[in-house]
Amino acid sequence: MNRLSIACCAILGVILAGCVSAQKYDALENDYNQLSQQLSGEIASDQVRITRLQGAIKVAVNSELLFPSGGWEMPQQAQKLIARIAPILVPIQQTQLLINGYTDNVPIGPELKARGIRNNEELSLKRAQAVADFLIAQGVKSNLVYVKGFGDANPVASNDTPAGRAKNRRVEITLNGPGN
Repeated sequence: MNRLSIACCAILGVILAGCVSAQKYDALENDYNQLSQQLSGEIASDQVRITRLQGAIKVAVNSELLFPSGGWEMPQQAQKLIARIAPILVPIQQTQLLINGYTDNVPIGPELKARGIRNNEELSLKRAQAVADFLIAQGVKSNLVYVKGFGDANPVASNDTPAGRAKNRRVEITLNGPGN
């Protein structure tokens, strides 16, 4: 074999290794459809967004539904929403469940500082941890749950308007598919 043939085979191997098998794709597609069907009302009212990624499913929940402004304790209504997601995740969770918290860019006020929160990254981490703790209490495998707080990084909308800031205050739950 010449060098060009060897290089082409190596590149093809790398490309094929990055592909998701048909079986894994079908399983993930089924999970995505199940989540979409179960949460269709929340999706229609823009409370929840579900995105199908290559090898994963991401559920983004508007943080205003989960937490009071400047807080991280989940009220009863928020628990009901997350409780609708948990029974879908429990039987399909085979790999990591990543729970990421985000905030808008409004600085932490004196009330939160008095409660020990120094910055938006800490607030977003507390929110992500609250969702993780609730999901674990609902049967999600704790050894596969990972939380991270990103603060005001990675905004999905402009922080110049109240509506944009509300979209940036969110928690994202990403379920990696089998083998990821």
